[in-house]
Amino acid sequence: MQSSSQKKEALADIFDEIKDVDIQIFRAILEILRKEKIVDCIGYLSDNQNQQHLESQILQQVENITQADKEQKLSVVRNDMRQISDVLRKLKDHDFNNQDFSSQENEESKLSLIQSIKDFQQIIELLQFLVHLTSINETLIQCGSNSLHILVQMKVDLRNKNFENIKIQNSALVGANFVRCNLSGSMFDNVNISGINLNEALLFHCQWKDLRIQELNQLAGHTKSVFSVCFSPDGKTLASGSSDNSICLWEVKTGQYKARLYGHTSQINQVRFSSDGNTLASCSSDKSIRLWDVKTGQQKNKLDGHTTHVNSVCFSHDGNTLASISNDKSLRLWDGKTGQQKAKLEGHTSAIMSVCFSSDGNTLATCGWDQSIRLWDIQTRKQKAKLDSYSKYVQSVCFSPDGNTLASCSSDKSIRLWDVKTGQQKAKLDGHTSYVYSVCFSPDGNTLASCSADQSILLWDGNTGQYKDKLDGHTGYVYSVCFSPDGNILASGSDDKFIRLWDVKTGQQVKLDGHTSCINQVCFSPDGNTLASGSKDNLIRLWDVKTGQQKAKLDGQTTHVNSVCFSPDGNTLASGSDETIRLWVVKTGQQKAKLEGHTYPVYSVCFSPDGNILASGSYKEISLWDVNTGQQKAKLDGHTSYVYSVCFSPDGNTLASCSADQSILLWDSNTGQQKAKLDGHDDEVRSVCFSPDGNTLASGSRDKTNRFWDVKTGKQKAILYGNTSKIKSVCFSPDGNTLASGSADNFIHLWDVKTAQYKAKLDGHSNTVYSVSFSPDGNTLASCSADQSIRLWYVKTEQYKGQLDSHGDYVRSVSFSLDGNKLESVINDKSIRLWNDKSGEEIKSSDKNYKGIPAQFKAQLFQNNLLPKSSNITILRISEAPLFQAKDALILKGNFINYEGFDLRQLFKSKGSCFLEDLKGK
Repeated sequence: MQSSSQKKEALADIFDEIKDVDIQIFRAILEILRKEKIVDCIGYLSDNQNQQHLESQILQQVENITQADKEQKLSVVRNDMRQISDVLRKLKDHDFNNQDFSSQENEESKLSLIQSIKDFQQIIELLQFLVHLTSINETLIQCGSNSLHILVQMKVDLRNKNFENIKIQNSALVGANFVRCNLSGSMFDNVNISGINLNEALLFHCQWKDLRIQELNQLAGHTKSVFSVCFSPDGKTLASGSSDNSICLWEVKTGQYKARLYGHTSQINQVRFSSDGNTLASCSSDKSIRLWDVKTGQQKNKLDGHTTHVNSVCFSHDGNTLASISNDKSLRLWDGKTGQQKAKLEGHTSAIMSVCFSSDGNTLATCGWDQSIRLWDIQTRKQKAKLDSYSKYVQSVCFSPDGNTLASCSSDKSIRLWDVKTGQQKAKLDGHTSYVYSVCFSPDGNTLASCSADQSILLWDGNTGQYKDKLDGHTGYVYSVCFSPDGNILASGSDDKFIRLWDVKTGQQVKLDGHTSCINQVCFSPDGNTLASGSKDNLIRLWDVKTGQQKAKLDGQTTHVNSVCFSPDGNTLASGSDETIRLWVVKTGQQKAKLEGHTYPVYSVCFSPDGNILASGSYKEISLWDVNTGQQKAKLDGHTSYVYSVCFSPDGNTLASCSADQSILLWDSNTGQQKAKLDGHDDEVRSVCFSPDGNTLASGSRDKTNRFWDVKTGKQKAILYGNTSKIKSVCFSPDGNTLASGSADNFIHLWDVKTAQYKAKLDGHSNTVYSVSFSPDGNTLASCSADQSIRLWYVKTEQYKGQLDSHGDYVRSVSFSLDGNKLESVINDKSIRLWNDKSGEEIKSSDKNYKGIPAQFKAQLFQNNLLPKSSNITILRISEAPLFQAKDALILKGNFINYEGFDLRQLFKSKGSCFLEDLKGK
């Protein structure tokens, strides 16, 4: 067998052979092969007579060609055909057609291959050609599967393409963007589809089996935080308890809601099944414990005795004893059958938060706010040991299946493993960035799951304590995790009201997120077609302004995205985050450069009008960067605190900056010299903006005022009163007649620039408005808020136009592209999104989008308005943290089965897919 390096070099050499072919020939060959219904593509292309036939067919597609040109063209086509035939023959017998190149063992050679081919369009066309060949030729399926994987890894734009009848096997398509693709008739076998984007895709008669996907389901039923989840012993039912005072029972295989149990009068803190699965115990802040008949959903017993909140319950493995703990500092033991209290054990000096039986039922562990863990002997009902190492609250304890190890977690952000026999600490696991609420061992003891207020779930090696994986997807605190009895599924419950089911067997590290935190800024592209948003979730998202759909998610920032800005030509997006600035290719979502030089977070970025210079503001300093080289040109020192906003004048000669030091500085952008200092605000100045003619500078401050300044003289022209709280953002309309400001009073305020008079107040947001931005035509105003939404407003009528809801946290910034069609937003969940501005208007469904719908459905679907319209779908997501999406995907029949036999149809439904057979009755 060839060595890894030999395989890598040989494959690169094979691809190198077609670097000079005309890319049009690939499409021409595919068209002819499909028309002729060829099965053996390689044999067909290798036959001289067939080659001549293909050559004549291709030449017929060229119009108005002279005989001389025809001969020359024929020579080129003949040579290209020969090269393609040779490449296909070599690939057929290559490891590329026999091995899974998405596997870890091929990772190094794959990355090297990508590096060598990424700049050659002919090779990219060849890879797409190989994918399409899987729908024709059975002998190149693995080759085509690997090709699709590499295309996904290279972030090649695969949206809106026709992939009918392709056959993909033994591969990973993690994070693939198949927005509006036609995948009808496709066959997937043993494919990892974690995080793929199938929004508005056509999925008719698909046969997808043995799928691997990290997130199995998201169960929506509770109206408030989910504090506890628990699997039944047979793994078929999941119970969840919530602060909405109810308990829900779910069917795990389908994700279907089975029953809701009412009785408690306050939040449910924990739910636990008995060992036979017939009884469910629940405890509540209403001081009671209740026992439920799982089959009937009826309450069997109510156990009263605790004098305040009951935080945790746990059945012994024989089901004969139920333990409970409370804020009243007591541990109580109850008869699991009759509900009678058997004992009350005291020892903790503060509220007890968690209780757990060892597997043999002889030991009980408790932990609490007195920073201790205590082990109790069930037979003697005496305390056996006290484990002290914590300096903060201990939130949860869990025994390993063999009873030898105890895991605990704390508000100090750590997890600890203890030797039960000796009471000694075995390991300390650090990884979470906030309180850790719960820990749970897998049934085989090999994996420990932990969940936290940092919204993540971490997986650890249960024996060594080594970090294994991270599951991100929740948009609120994750309070509870629980493994299914076979250990293949992990359930989690969160403050975001959802329960999620995760496939833990794939071993893929996948984050499932939309914006999950504050949106810090939004910005339009120069053409106005795209809106970008940046967030504390470390992501940037790009949105199609016309449709209101998310086009892309850019991931690469390691911390909050504070600011985003489009280049004047709209091709590049700059984002400011920790100490770095990143430049992104808007069309593909690829990161093109990383600018390093700041030593503090970057709060603002702004392109010069010619797009050659980028200004960035950080703590006490402003940097000017050469966009083409990525080099720092100048460093401007003058402010004494954080620089919150930088803005170029329309002619590019002046740069304005504002700071927490209450000042505004004007700089010569060519020399870097300070030109003027504008003093007048009584608190931090958060935003500055030049008028379109460059003569006036507007500023907004925490002192609740907007001010106009004469740029030439540096004198204050007017003070605008009207805001009742801190001002976060100011923006001039394109005609210069209106100033908009966003404020912590939840309103957008509009001012007449000429008269400095107050015009209107736009009311709609329910929290701080962080950013406002006019579309280039001045007809639309975009605003973003801590209420996690972006709103669009008609400027002339001052009426609400529409809302873009795809954020799980604060929206910090919005901005239009220059063409007005795109809106950019920055979210507190570390992402930037692009939206379509026309989303406030009804978007009519078109036959073009749904041309694959069978005739018997189409007329009825459009006539009865059953097809989805103008939903805010993600059409481009640039991220290392993929999100499985299938909103408005149209599905007809077919199968979507994971490797455990679970039907994923419910998952598709939970993501907003439309099953056409469900509409037949309508």
